[in-house]
Amino acid sequence: MKLILTNEVSGLGTPGDVVEVKDGYGRNYLIPRGYAMRWTRGAEKQIETIRKARDAREIRDLGTAKEVAGQLGALRVRLTTRAGESGRLFGSITTGDIAEAVKAAGGPILDRRRIEIVNPIKSVGSHRVTVRLHPEVAAGIDVEVVAG
Repeated sequence: MKLILTNEVSGLGTPGDVVEVKDGYGRNYLIPRGYAMRWTRGAEKQIETIRKARDAREIRDLGTAKEVAGQLGALRVRLTTRAGESGRLFGSITTGDIAEAVKAAGGPILDRRRIEIVNPIKSVGSHRVTVRLHPEVAAGIDVEVVAG
């Protein structure tokens, strides 16, 4: 099945890429979640618009990405949320919460879709998350979650 990606899919491509995937993966996962749309001649004309939007959001070059990674490495991010007696959170910390906390801590504005949480953050304490700033640059952020 030939698809045009509308969002970044890890291991597959970036918005505007035309990819060939198995029918079930495209029909049952990528298209319903809005990560891709079917490739047609009419849809191919939209590729340029998707790429322009992606370029506007992306960090321009490798040097800038490394500079932002340095800023993030020196940043202390602290999130206050509700938690039970044992330190377990009511809910979990999302990528949107982390993006807002980074901005509030004086860091750069991050796209929440670039933040990767390997294990869900569901307890108080210190957690490490990764931010994909550029295809070649990833920055780690230490997030401290405290009960409030």
